[in-house]
Amino acid sequence: MKHLNLLIKPASSLCNMRCRYCFYSGISAVRETASYGIMSGEITDKIINNVFKDINDKDEITFAFQGGEPALAGLSWYRHFVENVASRKRDITVHYAFQTNGLLIDESWCDFFRAHNFLIGLSIDASPRFHDRNRISTAGEGTWQACLRSKHLLDKYQVEYNILCVLTNDLAKEPDKAWRFIQNERIRYIQFIPCLDPPEEQANAGREVSNHRGVANQRGAALGPGDDSGNILRPVQFAKFYSRLLYWWTREMEKGNYISIKFFDDVVHYFCRGIPTACGINGQCHNQYVVEADGSVYPCDFYAFDRYKTGNLTESTLREIFDAEQTQNFLNEKLELPKICEKCDFNTACRGGCKRMRNVMYIGANEVVCGYRSFLEKCLGPLENTVQRVFQEGTQ
Repeated sequence: MKHLNLLIKPASSLCNMRCRYCFYSGISAVRETASYGIMSGEITDKIINNVFKDINDKDEITFAFQGGEPALAGLSWYRHFVENVASRKRDITVHYAFQTNGLLIDESWCDFFRAHNFLIGLSIDASPRFHDRNRISTAGEGTWQACLRSKHLLDKYQVEYNILCVLTNDLAKEPDKAWRFIQNERIRYIQFIPCLDPPEEQANAGREVSNHRGVANQRGAALGPGDDSGNILRPVQFAKFYSRLLYWWTREMEKGNYISIKFFDDVVHYFCRGIPTACGINGQCHNQYVVEADGSVYPCDFYAFDRYKTGNLTESTLREIFDAEQTQNFLNEKLELPKICEKCDFNTACRGGCKRMRNVMYIGANEVVCGYRSFLEKCLGPLENTVQRVFQEGTQ
């Protein structure tokens, strides 16, 4: 039995917001084709056909939809997709996920999500001040109230969701405010997504390109070239933010109130159970099968540049794309570890971590500090002890 994951962009890089830190708008702006528009029905059907060639009975597959803003493809597009998959009459388990900025979500969408058990990732940035500074509409206005309405609508329809909050350097300085947001909105699941610096391809080729589209990714977000707003997260602030957040999280855990903060979950799974639940946490890239609206496939949404394209799902199966030389070169690339890693107690577990996260949570300027190491040295023991103690008490 295997579990496959696809990240599909049915509306490519199209978006109805103009987030200041969008990473995908920067990537798409320096590709030969910035946007592939809305995925056609013909391409959709070919993709599903080729995906199912590699699926056996008892397998599981997750179709996750992202953008840009995936809701721009329209509700009828998703109805067609789900109906096509359901018509296969196979003994497999299918999961659906959908990451959205929430602006288009209404009762019809919620009915659909609930009927087909979609897991929603809803992007909201912790407070009106931080949210409206960066997550703006096409008219240049803040979107806090609109996004919060979408959250309350998901609550009303009992649609399962996670909150996705971009962790900028400014927000990381106010962990107490982030915690109050969690408490006030009664959030059960949240992921803080590091705000990344632009990749080399974007920095070199796109300094004149305005950063004008997008929504935070479920793994990360990045500033456009030339943005000096202080959004890019830095390792020292990363460590301080999570160290303080752990204090509040521990207090709730001891009351029997578990709140899922994905970074804490990932650390516990990896160091207590040996299970890497976050790509790159063990220094190893995992193929992501990022599918653009024309069927093009990339190994990671951080690297959806032309030169990293690994195939097209309208022409090849998942196995053929995974076995392709381009995919294997990406997955097996070995980066030289910074000198700060040589004497680190967590070296064998971390191996430098995710190469795309290196400058925001791992290695700081001049390789003087590692935010991840600082957090683990201070907090790994208390985090493990809290989880084990609460678990033991709950089983007595």
